[in-house]
Amino acid sequence: MGALVKTDGLVAQVQAAEIQQYLTFTLGSEMFAVGTLSVKEIIEYGQLTEVPMMPDFIRGVINLRGAVVPVIDLSARFGRNATEITRRTCIVIIEVPSGEEKQDIGVVVDAVSEVLEIPASEIEPAPAFGAKIRTDFIHGMGKVNGKFVILLDVGKVLSVEEISTLASVSGQGASAQ
Repeated sequence: MGALVKTDGLVAQVQAAEIQQYLTFTLGSEMFAVGTLSVKEIIEYGQLTEVPMMPDFIRGVINLRGAVVPVIDLSARFGRNATEITRRTCIVIIEVPSGEEKQDIGVVVDAVSEVLEIPASEIEPAPAFGAKIRTDFIHGMGKVNGKFVILLDVGKVLSVEEISTLASVSGQGASAQ
């Protein structure tokens, strides 16, 4: 009898592992999501300090309880226009793996929507568009109420190494002018 209860518990654990929670937000007219385990907090947009000679997608830094946190405009990071700041614009603080450590990075989004539970069975792999379009940012495509939500891979979108490389190239280009 005890083994049967353990098996039921194991089944419940497996089912819980298959359903993940995602924080959804909008950029323009599209819905994106990141896993809630990487989200530390959501704050109101403001009190940004601009840093000279940074790529366009780096908005600046904020002071978050004494820590300097870089803030990235996710729309600009994706090669779109910079996010237009409105009343609903937020900064989502995300914990990003960087080697053996983790770093907090803020991302500017148009508006935060909700936390959704998306079963693994409702997540499709990232589509293949060809070699010239980057899909490594996309973890998958979640199906919610008949629509797709783009699930982002925060480790790739906010890769500290790649952002550092882009920032140094941008800084060199600006100083050469």
